[in-house]
Amino acid sequence: MSEQPAVSRQDLLDAVLDSPAIVARCRISRVELEPGQAAGLRFHPGHVIGYVLRGTIRFQIGDRPERLLTAGDAFHEPARAHVPHFDNASPDEGAVFLACYLLEKNDSFEML
Repeated sequence: MSEQPAVSRQDLLDAVLDSPAIVARCRISRVELEPGQAAGLRFHPGHVIGYVLRGTIRFQIGDRPERLLTAGDAFHEPARAHVPHFDNASPDEGAVFLACYLLEKNDSFEML
């Protein structure tokens, strides 16, 4: 019998959920942005954890400095934070990311 290779694990994000969160459900979405598309100011009632699959994202939480996320980067949006930028930074290529929304029992996904 051949020996199985070890499972490979790489930590991408260790997010501290500083506000007390009672997670009653989780929704994971695959989101696509067209070239140059801006998501506009966003606000989520719960934490959002995500992972960029393709492209370059201009990312900003509140008045913190902007940063660029590229394929392979993970991100965290704290609960109830204003997110002025989650935009496709490329005028030529689309961007794709996964978003995991951690929701309390009465959170409305439509608020996102």
